[in-house]
Amino acid sequence: MTAPPDLPPGATGVITVDLDAIADNWRALGALVTPAECGAVVKADAYGLGAIKVVPALARAGCRTFFIATPDEAEAARRFAPDARLFALDGLLPGAASVFSANDIAPVLTSLEELAVWSAEATRTGKRLPAGLQIDSGLNRLGLSEDDVRTLASAPARLDGIDLRLVMSHLACADDPAHPHNETQRSNFDRLRTLLPPTPASLAASDGLMLGARFHYDLVRPGYALYGGQAFQGGPTPVRPAVTVEARVLQVRTLSPGDPVGYSATWRAARPTRLAVISAGYADGIARALSASTEREGGVIAIHGEAAPIVGRVSMDLITADVTDIAAAIAPGDLATLVGPGLTVEAMGQAGGTIGYEVLTRLGTRFARHYVGGGG
Repeated sequence: MTAPPDLPPGATGVITVDLDAIADNWRALGALVTPAECGAVVKADAYGLGAIKVVPALARAGCRTFFIATPDEAEAARRFAPDARLFALDGLLPGAASVFSANDIAPVLTSLEELAVWSAEATRTGKRLPAGLQIDSGLNRLGLSEDDVRTLASAPARLDGIDLRLVMSHLACADDPAHPHNETQRSNFDRLRTLLPPTPASLAASDGLMLGARFHYDLVRPGYALYGGQAFQGGPTPVRPAVTVEARVLQVRTLSPGDPVGYSATWRAARPTRLAVISAGYADGIARALSASTEREGGVIAIHGEAAPIVGRVSMDLITADVTDIAAAIAPGDLATLVGPGLTVEAMGQAGGTIGYEVLTRLGTRFARHYVGGGG
């Protein structure tokens, strides 16, 4: 595989993001949940892929509601999508109220205290300010408890100055369609939201929207699935891969039987071995848990479309792979595929003892970002 034409000459690797695939994934999920609206979660710099490109591509595709987490993400998303509805999932961090009110961003309020701060900001600005409201239906992270919801229902003046646009909750076990907690949370959500003024509702994210129409409500909030992620255990989500991660081969070495590789000499060649040294490591988000020893298999990469096992320890800047069984010539400058056809982020996550979400969001800034498609 040759480097994309705009890959900087000194770049050690490249993340290629298919903006058309992301837009098509959003359309496919939207078709699945009609008549509910399909929003888009673009927090953490669009899961590490670059909100500056992903948000405009989704806006051109027709997405009108975006979810971010923090004030800086909110300000950036507003620049990229000036006419969209923006919800900040982490609520009102200290000092965030003025940022949100100045940029028409709706914090998803998670406590009665945040309600009071946002109501006071409305009084200060002399405007009704948009907001979402998070109800804790059983995840026990952010959100109003049942007692909080009942307190709010008995004192509607707490909503003075607030334009409540969304009531939402978040599922703990949506990846497992058979888990009974899904129904428990849906029931809790229905019971608690009916105590509040009629407001559009949202419960499902990438996996929850696959649980069926009862979980769709008025709006769904896919994130991981937009980028091609497949975490739902009940069958494939109707999306296609949108990300390829490649790193350069720096050197090809020949080992004799018994030669060690990497820190602590945990892996030794059992045969004459051809070794590729590749320019990516844990500083780039390639987990050290993908290391291999003589007793334990690690992760897998591919060169020229053929798989090769990682051997030895993943270090800060480098990984090593046994390419003995790849017939094609391999030279410095060639690209090794870390995520791509046949090498999913889920497979990398499983090999490293984590999940595909973490794989995506940990990919480092030393990778060049290359974008294809996107309609502009």
